[in-house]
Amino acid sequence: MHRSTNLKMDSLMPHPNDNKRITKTSLYSWVLYKNISLQLMVVGIIVVTVAMRVLPLEMQKRIINEAIGMKDIPALWRYCALYIGAVTLAGMLKFAINLMQVHIGEKALKIIRERLYEHLLSLPIQFYRRTSPGNVISYLITEFIPVASFIGQAVAVPAVNILTFLAMAWYMIHLNPTIGLISISIYPIELFVLPRIQKYFRRSNRRRIKHTQALSGLVGEAVSGVHEVHSNASIPLEKKRFVTILDKLYKATVMQNGIKFGIKFINNFFMSLGPFVLFLIGGYYAIQGHFDVGAIVAFLSAYEKLYDPWKELMEFWQVYQDSSVRYGQIMRAFDHTPEFKQYTEGREPYVLDNDVEIRNLSFVIGGNIRLLDNVSLKVKGGEHVALVGFSGSGKSTLALCVAQLYKYTSGSIMVGGREVSELTKQDISYNLGMVAQHPFIFDGSVKENLLYSCRSLAMQGGSCPGGEPGLDDLIKISQQVGLFTDVLAFALRSRLDEENPNEALMDAILASRQEFQEGQDGMYADVAEHIEFFDMDTYSQYMTVAENIAFGAANTEQFDQEHLHAHPRFMEFLEGHGLQAHLVVLGETLARVVTDEMGPEPVHEMFVNCPIPEAEYGEYQKVANRLDSGEPLSEHEKGLILKLAMAYIPGVHKQVDLDKGFANRVVRSRQDFMDAVAAEYPDAFTFFTHDKYINSLNIQDNILFGRVRTEAQGAQDEINHRIMQALIMQGALEPVAEMGLNFQVGSMGDRLSGGQRQKVALARTFLKVPPVLILDEATAALDNKSQSRVQNILTDNWKGKSTVLAVIHRLDMLPYYDKVVVLKAGRIMEQGGYHELLEKKGALYTLIHGKED
Repeated sequence: MHRSTNLKMDSLMPHPNDNKRITKTSLYSWVLYKNISLQLMVVGIIVVTVAMRVLPLEMQKRIINEAIGMKDIPALWRYCALYIGAVTLAGMLKFAINLMQVHIGEKALKIIRERLYEHLLSLPIQFYRRTSPGNVISYLITEFIPVASFIGQAVAVPAVNILTFLAMAWYMIHLNPTIGLISISIYPIELFVLPRIQKYFRRSNRRRIKHTQALSGLVGEAVSGVHEVHSNASIPLEKKRFVTILDKLYKATVMQNGIKFGIKFINNFFMSLGPFVLFLIGGYYAIQGHFDVGAIVAFLSAYEKLYDPWKELMEFWQVYQDSSVRYGQIMRAFDHTPEFKQYTEGREPYVLDNDVEIRNLSFVIGGNIRLLDNVSLKVKGGEHVALVGFSGSGKSTLALCVAQLYKYTSGSIMVGGREVSELTKQDISYNLGMVAQHPFIFDGSVKENLLYSCRSLAMQGGSCPGGEPGLDDLIKISQQVGLFTDVLAFALRSRLDEENPNEALMDAILASRQEFQEGQDGMYADVAEHIEFFDMDTYSQYMTVAENIAFGAANTEQFDQEHLHAHPRFMEFLEGHGLQAHLVVLGETLARVVTDEMGPEPVHEMFVNCPIPEAEYGEYQKVANRLDSGEPLSEHEKGLILKLAMAYIPGVHKQVDLDKGFANRVVRSRQDFMDAVAAEYPDAFTFFTHDKYINSLNIQDNILFGRVRTEAQGAQDEINHRIMQALIMQGALEPVAEMGLNFQVGSMGDRLSGGQRQKVALARTFLKVPPVLILDEATAALDNKSQSRVQNILTDNWKGKSTVLAVIHRLDMLPYYDKVVVLKAGRIMEQGGYHELLEKKGALYTLIHGKED
């Protein structure tokens, strides 16, 4: 009952940390944060644990003096049972205490990280321009680990060790006051000496942390800017910077550990003084008959246990010092006030009209650099305005100020009659949307990125039109921005889930295959010439040698492209059909020719259509060198040669021509291979059969029952279009599109091109349909056709409904806008309709034609 009351108090009584900015909270404030009842429970368990630690000492004395000394067997059993029971219970309670410490510490750390992460994301954009991502990650993840240890131990460790120390000291004095007091008197001396040494330990630890963070930031910076390092051949310079910090870290670490080992030496020295006193004085008393043997044993055990809490307290003190330094540095590093409030308080978020008025706006950085200088502009609701100017004119800065990404220095921006600088981020989310020139794409699927803005808005109490977009909405918006062809391509390169097969989709794919199989006589005759269909009697120029031999795809790892060359039964087959010698020659020729053409340090782009994987290029260089020198190859190197030959695709890898005699021999051996596999390894391969779905191939290969001839310019786009038509006819487009939407884009969208990233960003903002849309060169990475498509969407669907402020890089798009604003050096030079400004032959005319009349 008492515990439930405490729990209720924990949940109902507000804690100061709930209302205080995270960077203003102290380390100790988290010790009891929502943990009072649990900490009281820990203290109660500790009291019982300490009693269980003292009881075995008394049992030791009685076992020796009473049971053994008096030869009392029942007493021996009784005291031994009490001894082992107390030891076991103490161990179990200690285990429980440790678990509770971890729970308390990790729970607090979870809250701290969560609160700090939220605070970090609210900091001004400028903060991140001068802060290394490596430092932020290091602070948030690595540096906080000791903090959790301290918070978990803050009550338990002092309580258990102080109580244990007092209990053992009392027991020692109880056994012999003189020896007990002398032994205990050693500790005040240590208490006087150690804190002074600890002061130097703290200083060295602060230096070590500082240099560690500097090193982390330097490495992160160098990795992010590796292209600049390479282009300037500045590896020696970067190495010098790295070594300078590394040397400081080395000295600080050595100093810190030297002091730490010195503290251990002092601890061990004082620990040895206790037994010395016992043997000297206790031995004298025992000889005089004033101290029995059992008491000496119990006293020695008590002294050893007296040192344990002292040692743990010293270690806890070090944890505290380390945690205190780290916590203080982290909180100071991020102790910046957010420029804007995150959430509305006491009211609903504003739903504003979409007229925008900018009055005398200035934005100054670096003391006196005016990026915007007294800018004034009125935009009516639903009006589309283009911001143009040379680089550095301030057009993007103006857009970012309206989007509340920058806090302007002076002047005013009003949206729907409300000052932008006074709106919360929640208000902005309800009323504005933005697409940047280099949009950020989050790790996850295409679908998750498309829904990002809508889901964020929903978490703040709003919603996109009609709620969260469904599959039809995602397909529609993808088609509008030109993303759907990419989504379809992602899907066509995917495989169906073998564990949960979609039988209906398989049937639709097989039906589509039949249409394509009609070739020149079918409805898809216009693309048939771009497809090399699978043919049992023909060597395929667009399959690997391994696929050609098997006329199928492997289902198990031992037979896949990476491992087939190492399978002994497969090697026997090659040898028996006269294929192995040809493969060895092919592999050796490829290794020599490719490494000669590409040189010692090929760039990443050179590996497109290269038979040697980039990660294995170094190994093949060594193999080629050994071949040139006439040295025999090792078994591993012979395996590499065969592996390279097995992956050779004649239609793609143009470095070497395919031997026609070898190709004919492969075709003739296919049926023998299929028969042998069916007899010995029936589930190892799925052979290419025109009336069956092939799980080991992707969707495109299954539909075409063949491969696209890659030398045909634009063939892939034409084929994708025809595949889409076939899927529509079979009613299978939606499930295939859903697979494409589930494509994983990779970290920061690194599996997408720049144009695909911009399409995703445009689509996710268009789904939100914000009243005010900010476009900061949002189509710069798109081709002309895609840019025109996006512009048509804006003109046809958004004009008169949503206000658009667009930073434009393609001046031929300006006629679509109601107003053109020309900026130069942070000032508006002129504004008005496109044709009106051209007739004036002013700033816009100069910008377009490059000269004034």
